[in-house]
Amino acid sequence: MMAQKILFLHGFFASGACVPALALKDYFNGKATVLTPDLPLHPQEALDFIRRLCEQEKPDILVGNSNGSFLAQIVAAQNKIPALLGNPYFEMTRFLIERIGSHEYKSPRANGNQQLVIDQALIDEFAGLQQHQWDYCQTASQENIWGIFGENDHLAHFEPLFLKHYKYAYHFPGGHTPTAEEVRTYYAPLAEKLLAYNGISI
Repeated sequence: MMAQKILFLHGFFASGACVPALALKDYFNGKATVLTPDLPLHPQEALDFIRRLCEQEKPDILVGNSNGSFLAQIVAAQNKIPALLGNPYFEMTRFLIERIGSHEYKSPRANGNQQLVIDQALIDEFAGLQQHQWDYCQTASQENIWGIFGENDHLAHFEPLFLKHYKYAYHFPGGHTPTAEEVRTYYAPLAEKLLAYNGISI
């Protein structure tokens, strides 16, 4: 049984079966266990779900993308877990307010439900969380929460905000959602580097 565990947190329209999740699993196959659950739509419910999962599984690192990175920062800082935040979307209200209405998830969900609705109530939930997202950010976590930013990300532009709170920002020549190849070339090796930085070898 492999001791190392990686918990991947997907983006808003994605699922645990999205391309970055599958690429991460493929990269670490035989080296570490990669957990890629479907996250609940509502942010507080998602946070509670992630916290329970961390208690049960005790992951060595969180790897997120977009909304998953927004959630990962909160849980990682609170629970002192190393985290790699891919293209974090720290102001999800800005993203959602332009997309009010019905949508479909872009990758298969385990429960078979591919429909979601963005409404004002959901936006208000995210607004409440955004106000408190840095509550657990302390000097101790500055070394262990890293960011990776796509040079062609035309959706999220939060590297300056990230660097107000954390020290290590990296770049890759991609967009908002990394391709499988970008995950293998940039995300996964950086996750390994962060684990090694914390004395965990894979």
